Amino acid sequence: MPTPFPDVGEALRRQLAHPLVRNIDRDDPAMPAAHRQMIERKPLLRDVYDEWYAALAAHLIAAHPVLEIGSGAGYLDHYVPGLLTSDVRPTPSAKIVLDAHRLPFGRAALGAIAMTNVVHHLPDVTAFFADAGRTVKPGGLLAAIEPWVTPWSSWIYRRLHHEAFDPGAPTWEFSARGPLSSANGALPWILFVRDPRALRARVPAVASRARAARVAGPLSPLGRRVAPFVGAAKRPGPAAMAGSPSGAARRSLGNVLVDHPAPPS
Repeated sequence: MPTPFPDVGEALRRQLAHPLVRNIDRDDPAMPAAHRQMIERKPLLRDVYDEWYAALAAHLIAAHPVLEIGSGAGYLDHYVPGLLTSDVRPTPSAKIVLDAHRLPFGRAALGAIAMTNVVHHLPDVTAFFADAGRTVKPGGLLAAIEPWVTPWSSWIYRRLHHEAFDPGAPTWEFSARGPLSSANGALPWILFVRDPRALRARVPAVASRARAARVAGPLSPLGRRVAPFVGAAKRPGPAAMAGSPSGAARRSLGNVLVDHPAPPS
């Protein structure tokens, strides 16, 4: 079971929240616009997004068309020309409203799917991966920047973050409450580190060539992110996963997930 937040943790999280979002429910339709304003007003936060988007874009150059799922308040379209932006609800960045579990595209219609902080919000991730394998061309790319599990990130997420974070969850699925409140921040780590055999068994078309490696940039905080890395990526060693806020570990506190879907059956 996830560690419950004590009252003091709730109060501290509220104080740390940006004034623009402090009094908005995370599933409120107004939240994406507020998030966008927050990104634009906080240079350091903008730098973090710039780092993530540059990492994604560098490995999406040859892919076409590229669908972004969960565009929300983001601006990946500034980095990827012709990007098809989408979300589960209307947002400032989304051109298409869709359900990631049932993508409105034909077989092998997409060159790639890109996501930032989306996989850990999907209540039925198996259904998503199965449909991604159907819609992405053979040899295409599925790239997602996601939370990761390290000692440091686990301490922060369990005490100071509003989303559930449960590396020990017995199942991948969770209840579908709202677009942001439905979550397990540890899900990407569960899929690709704890349960990779189960993932390959459930969705072999997508998971057959999945790899994890680290983001090399200096701004990936708290081991929280997964980003694309094309080629023979190696899973991060203990130094990269330790979550230490200093030295070489600080420069590689993210991890990289790569997926080349196999040809549809």
